[in-house]
Amino acid sequence: MSRHPHRWQKRAGRVLVLAVLVVVAVLLVRQARGTDWAAVAEALRGYGPAKLAAALGLVATSYALYAGYELLSRRQVAHGVPVPRTVAIGLVSYAFALNLGALVGGGGMRLRLYRRVGLGAAKVARLALFAVVTNWLGYCVLAGTALLLGQVPLPGAAGAEPAWRALGVAMLAAALAYLLACARWPGRRFQLRGQGFTMPRARMALMQLLLSSLNWASLAALAWLLLPGEVAYARVLVVVLVAAMAGILLHTPAGLGAWEWVFLHAFAATLGREPVIAALLALRGLYYLLPLGWAVLGYLLLEARKAPGQAATYP
Repeated sequence: MSRHPHRWQKRAGRVLVLAVLVVVAVLLVRQARGTDWAAVAEALRGYGPAKLAAALGLVATSYALYAGYELLSRRQVAHGVPVPRTVAIGLVSYAFALNLGALVGGGGMRLRLYRRVGLGAAKVARLALFAVVTNWLGYCVLAGTALLLGQVPLPGAAGAEPAWRALGVAMLAAALAYLLACARWPGRRFQLRGQGFTMPRARMALMQLLLSSLNWASLAALAWLLLPGEVAYARVLVVVLVAAMAGILLHTPAGLGAWEWVFLHAFAATLGREPVIAALLALRGLYYLLPLGWAVLGYLLLEARKAPGQAATYP
């Protein structure tokens, strides 16, 4: 009897996810029918070599910063996997996570690749948790500041301004609490969902905040570069942060539908629907699909480096 409610919760969760996917698909179809795709193609052809080179530079910067997450995790967890392989695993996992979801990339892919070199599942879990905390620490500070200042680029957001500001305060408080806990209890071990988590030192926590903030800022800079016309970078940063959260709430692969809805509602009225769609397509191609292609190749190379049963064991 005790398993019955749990089974129904799982089924209800699957039904909810399926319903969300159906709604997103309907919205995407409606948007597609009202779009002048010839104008979208023309906008895409308008990206010159200089802009594309700058965009690729921002993509490389963002992925390099995420590799920094993995190196911070390596230092915090103290494993002996060589730095080049650690970076490769981090980059492959990140690209798969962006496109296929955190469980496949951030969880399953990382676990698979680290286990091949003999790293235990408990340490891999701590690595993944530390990377997740790093990513969302900077997010909380940037998004919390934007919400506190009332910068929410969504229809009807002004009517709920007190609630948005309260959420901003909560996000900033959570980030501050983490930083203070690292300063007060460095090295203290906690249990989180059955996994041990050691509080990093204050300097490590500040590095987490710096790398994460720069990573989100780089992604926003890429979106700002690809959008047409004159649009403030600060506004694009806020839109990127809102779109990222919407993607998580909708639980669609690569945030499909969520990013499109947020960007169109934020910019289509002033910049035009087709140029905004072109910018989103370019963003997905450069930041999601192109790195995924390299990640597939990287995964195959990592798999080929050592056959199963020949993996080294690192402490």
